Amino acid sequence: QVRLVESGGGLVQAGGSLRLSCAASGSIRSINAMGWYRQAPGKQRELVATKTSGGSTDYADSVKGRFTISRDNAKNTVYLQMNSLKPEDTAVYYCKAGGLRSAWSTADYWGQGTQVTVSS
Repeated sequence: QVRLVESGGGLVQAGGSLRLSCAASGSIRSINAMGWYRQAPGKQRELVATKTSGGSTDYADSVKGRFTISRDNAKNTVYLQMNSLKPEDTAVYYCKAGGLRSAWSTADYWGQGTQVTVSS
């Protein structure tokens, strides 16, 4: 069974930094894209950043220049370094493993979410 476990959320003042981690475990053969999404209260879930196994990255315009996604393919782990945080970054952040190929299937998996709160 595949699991995604996130860590690193918390409360930080505006201008501060946080680093999120997400580790996928289970009978994993490969993962196409790993990334982060977020959902603020009353809003739809939105893309924050993704990185493919080949190294291609994609960022939301609102986080470009402030957030950096990295990935350790050998450990099936993805990280999100968040700098210069703003109150509007407050949301639940979800990790996604897209195109995860296991012993039984290929599917997308989500983590349980981690809260990030930025105070002004």
